[in-house]
Amino acid sequence: MACLLAKPVVDGIERELGDTRLVRINAMSRAGGIIAMGYGVRGVPTLIVFDGEGKIVLTQVGRLSKEPVLQAVRKL
Repeated sequence: MACLLAKPVVDGIERELGDTRLVRINAMSRAGGIIAMGYGVRGVPTLIVFDGEGKIVLTQVGRLSKEPVLQAVRKL
């Protein structure tokens, strides 16, 4: 159920950021599971914001909140 609740939040973030690259990964798929393990994802949904060098600047697990994500991206 949490994943379904996250979709509208992520969709809103994607709309507001426009040209910013947003990648969705299905942690339940084989490839997505490997990627998720590599970043230590332990819960779904998890949202991770990276800077231009690939460093993590924000992580949200569980209930997602749009404003912190937008603020983190705008600071980059």
